Amino acid sequence: MIDAALRLAVIVGSVRDGRLGPTVAAWLAGQATARPNLDVDVIDLADAPLGAAGPSMSVPEPVRRALGELTPRLAAADAFVVVTPEYNHSDPAALKNAIDWHNEQFHAKPVAFVSYGGISGGLRAVEHLRAVFAELHAVTTRDTISFHRAWECFDGNGQPKDPEGPAMAAETLLDQVSWWAQVLGDAKATTPYIA
Repeated sequence: MIDAALRLAVIVGSVRDGRLGPTVAAWLAGQATARPNLDVDVIDLADAPLGAAGPSMSVPEPVRRALGELTPRLAAADAFVVVTPEYNHSDPAALKNAIDWHNEQFHAKPVAFVSYGGISGGLRAVEHLRAVFAELHAVTTRDTISFHRAWECFDGNGQPKDPEGPAMAAETLLDQVSWWAQVLGDAKATTPYIA
């Protein structure tokens, strides 16, 4: 049984100028840090430029440095919340690239999603990511948080204009990802996961 606080990595998936991701991630991190059982690490992929090369190619020095900072943080996490917009009916390239550079760091760990966007609220990106994380032996939670017409949802202080619904959704999402992290952590402590 894991007695220490669970390490929750909140991954900001968009790196575009003018992105809403840091605002959404900061709000979610605030909800998570209010829980004594969670130790939150916000990972902004804009701070870890991985370039366009894939893991099977030679690794340029700037990418090696970025991986040197990103990989241990992902490995240390017990659970993840991916904050993602929807680009062209899918997830952002920078997010997919970061995922593709990693594999074992996600094995037998839970992944939850907070999406945002226009009318679809980023839900098509989440559906694509579920299949990707299944390939990485991760467990995705059923419930997500989705901000439809997201730019209208947050006030100037980065808080939801209608806080009650998002707060309730965050409670459910964090309950689920914490439960899975605890159960999977306990299982791995007694039986190593085989990929």
